[in-house]
Amino acid sequence: MRKLAQVLRFYLTGAIILLVLWELAAQIMQLPIVPTPQKVAVKLVQVFGDFIAIHSLYSLGRIAAGLALAVGIGYPLGLLMGYSARADRFLAPLVYLTYPVPKIALLPILMLLAGVGELSKILMIFLIIVFQVVIAVRDAIKAIPLEMYYPLYSLGASRWQLVREVIFPATWPKFLTAVRVAMATAVSVLFFTETFGTQYGMGYFIMDAWLRVNYLEMYAGIVVLSALGLLLFGLIDALEYLTCRWQRQQEA
Repeated sequence: MRKLAQVLRFYLTGAIILLVLWELAAQIMQLPIVPTPQKVAVKLVQVFGDFIAIHSLYSLGRIAAGLALAVGIGYPLGLLMGYSARADRFLAPLVYLTYPVPKIALLPILMLLAGVGELSKILMIFLIIVFQVVIAVRDAIKAIPLEMYYPLYSLGASRWQLVREVIFPATWPKFLTAVRVAMATAVSVLFFTETFGTQYGMGYFIMDAWLRVNYLEMYAGIVVLSALGLLLFGLIDALEYLTCRWQRQQEA
């Protein structure tokens, strides 16, 4: 509870600093393209219920679907590559050859294959996250000393017990870190993909406001998109806190 209060205090301090800098920039520049935080907040309240809420739900849904697909495929694949040297020898070259490819460059191909609708956007999120998940989980397993397995082998532990007692505690924190790192890129790319073939999503809302020269709505959308990213980061941190109890015991 004390740690949660400390984290919230840090977030609040950071938000206050950003708002002060924003206010100073608006007062110095005195331009319509840099409105004050107060004006943006008023506009956000006005348009949130009728417009931004539905766009936010679409964006969150795409991120959730892409993340679920990446975890459902990437985590087991990372386990397989880390646990089986034969599978790693076969799959590692494929991962290493495809991982460095800029995922945004694949968007035209995805749109040709999957259309400009929801599927291509979800697949783009999937491609951004899945490689980092695979590599993080595989490397975490390979970093486990062999001596960690010997006591369980001698006690006749099953493969599931090895996963539960050794592999999962070793891989889960690094898996969450990989998702956290990939999430920032995923939100950025989602903004770009939502400017194509859709009328819903925060990317569409922000670009539509920009084209209509409605800077207050544009900034309101940017604030909400940033808040969505912060929400996702917070959820991952909360999941790590709840599921990685052994780390809390080590910190204590």
